Amino acid sequence: MTKLVIAFIRPEKLDDVKEELEKVGIYPMTIIEVKGRGSQKGVTLSYRGVPVTIEFIPKLQLELILEDDEVEKAIKAITKGAYTGSPGDGRIVVLPVEANVRIREYYEKIKD
Repeated sequence: MTKLVIAFIRPEKLDDVKEELEKVGIYPMTIIEVKGRGSQKGVTLSYRGVPVTIEFIPKLQLELILEDDEVEKAIKAITKGAYTGSPGDGRIVVLPVEANVRIREYYEKIKD
């Protein structure tokens, strides 16, 4: 069975996550820039001495389509690469994939 692994991580941890995934042989991924908030409900920063609340924090959403036997090692690799120990490290979601079609391969079968 095929799974969709979705991970929300800090943008500055992308290189670490990518490196950990490559160590376990996982290369294909899609990266989307997103904004969101978790239990910390945003952050308050100081800009020129004035407190500014940023409600939705920039994150990266990684999407990986994997076979069942790759899911656990992907979760471990993402967790290892994304971990800082602070709130906002991210989240990983795993969903079943009903179909996984490679356009080029499918077209070659149906083109005639």
